[in-house]
Amino acid sequence: MSEELLINVTPRETRAAVVEHGVVQEVFIERSSKRGLIGNVYRGRVSRVLPGMQAAFVDIGLARTGFLHVSDVMRPASDEQGSEPSIRELLRDGQDVLVQVTKDPLGSKGARLTTFITIPSRYLVLMPDGNGVGVSTRIEDEAERERLRELVAGERDSEVSPGYIVRTAAEGSSSDALHADIQFLDQLWNLIREHAGTAKPGTLVHAELPLAVRVVRDRAANHIERVRVDDQMACEQMVEFAERFVPDVAPVVELYANRRPILDLYNIEEDIQRALHRKVPLKSGGHVVIDQTEAMTTIDVNTGGYVGHSNLEETIFRTNLEAAVAIARQLRLRNLGGIIIIDFIDMEQLLHRDQVLEAFQAALADDHARTQITQVSSLGLVEMTRKRTRESLEHILCDTCQTCSGSGFVKSAETICYEIFREIVRQHRQFNFTELRVLAHQDVIEMLLDEESASLADLEANLGKPVRLQTEAQYGPDQFDVVLL
Repeated sequence: MSEELLINVTPRETRAAVVEHGVVQEVFIERSSKRGLIGNVYRGRVSRVLPGMQAAFVDIGLARTGFLHVSDVMRPASDEQGSEPSIRELLRDGQDVLVQVTKDPLGSKGARLTTFITIPSRYLVLMPDGNGVGVSTRIEDEAERERLRELVAGERDSEVSPGYIVRTAAEGSSSDALHADIQFLDQLWNLIREHAGTAKPGTLVHAELPLAVRVVRDRAANHIERVRVDDQMACEQMVEFAERFVPDVAPVVELYANRRPILDLYNIEEDIQRALHRKVPLKSGGHVVIDQTEAMTTIDVNTGGYVGHSNLEETIFRTNLEAAVAIARQLRLRNLGGIIIIDFIDMEQLLHRDQVLEAFQAALADDHARTQITQVSSLGLVEMTRKRTRESLEHILCDTCQTCSGSGFVKSAETICYEIFREIVRQHRQFNFTELRVLAHQDVIEMLLDEESASLADLEANLGKPVRLQTEAQYGPDQFDVVLL
């Protein structure tokens, strides 16, 4: 697989795009005002223990307290083999605890925390309180798994050394590379412990690497062709990091100095803008509609203007095949997670259903987020989950519409006219006044003066009082006021 990383760095924002075969597949955005917290280590203080939820809220110095479940709390060594203890046996109000963020704050929820600290490097993950050596399940060759396990185990002193997880990127790596990683992780953990010992509660002890460097650590691999970044300082940091931890990648890191913006290459900027739209057009003429809600994401496939060249079943099958590949890409590009329901167009032939599902699974094979996909349900729906660890592209780049409050709809001008009429009648029955003034959006005022002018005249006649109309430029389409004078 041909892969390229393009990184755009500005003083307040860093954006990284993963491009495969000339097509952008993933976009990572980090803003200085909302930098991701995953991987950060804090010295926290327990603010409240909730026995009913088997959890605790921990103050780590952020706007919202973090959430720490009993399953994420380290148990005493003497109690590790017993049943799950009560949260009150492990934590108490006011207790200081070293925690790490495993999930960024999402919506109204605080960060998800754990006391099982893990520190990643290029090839390994250090577990300071763990033991033994684990190997990523994505490394399928049993001989390679055993080789890596033995290499890492040989670097450890079984009596005092922490545990390690061998990452997927370590496949094929040398003993020297693994040794360098272990040394780096040991030094870093000693530094973290030193900071934690003197830090005050609610203080950041260790922050993850900046996005530009982190994406090299996590995404750079042997098959990568180029890593291009448009900032001199960031380029130097990336080269320095790569030379130390990813020497095979260091030669392909280069400074992009062309006048054309780096994310204009491969039309990445346009793809980012299109990823904010509900409708995704397909080359065949069909389209996919993606709706992201609080509970889940729903995806609907439609043939649109595509009529095919043979029978209807074949047309539907071809559209669904194309949609399966497009949906897999959009899940990665938009970073959609949680529960996802896909409504493919109904197919009568079981073989066609299986082929569409296989095409969808194959298109998701390169997705680094963990996914689980069910078979097509009796209603023709595909249910799946995709691990969500950071905000979606839409949530990063967009705010909720202040006019519709995120519903996607506003009341029509006609509806607002009738609400105004009812409000005028209500005011007339309760208060004495000489005249009324209606303040509303221009579209509503125009309808009152045009289509509803006869109704307004009848209302004035029944009231025996004049009704004045006033356009308010600051009002939304469904906002109005009735003022008594």
